[in-house]
Amino acid sequence: MAPFDGAPSRGVTSEMQLGFKYPDLKERQQAANAAKSALLAKFRAASQDPAIEEQRAKRVAIHEARLVRMAEREAAKKAREAELAAQAAREAELAAQAAREAEELKARRAAEEADLAAMIEAEKKAERDARYAARKAAKKQRRRGY
Repeated sequence: MAPFDGAPSRGVTSEMQLGFKYPDLKERQQAANAAKSALLAKFRAASQDPAIEEQRAKRVAIHEARLVRMAEREAAKKAREAELAAQAAREAELAAQAAREAEELKARRAAEEADLAAMIEAEKKAERDARYAARKAAKKQRRRGY
């Protein structure tokens, strides 16, 4: 069967093939305008309905309450972050102070060890000098024959 090209085939009109009569342009425009008017009237009636206005007011109230709760949560979060930052700063300061104290203790111990080492060296030197002086005195005594 040949595709439909708008021309009647074998004495059958296109209206007969489709099984119904196409409405003309004015009828289609009138039907579209009536549907548009009915839809607009339905929308206007719905927008003036107190139940819908009440629902809208409830949604606005819920939205505002949600915004308030979000702001409260954000404020609590910022306060918590500030507290954590302050605590971290305190801990860092304590750690730095402990490190300074440890460094001072280490320096004090090193100074004490250096002093002790210097004292030991001075004692050793004094002992060496005493032995040297004793050897010299003994040598001198042997030479003079005392």
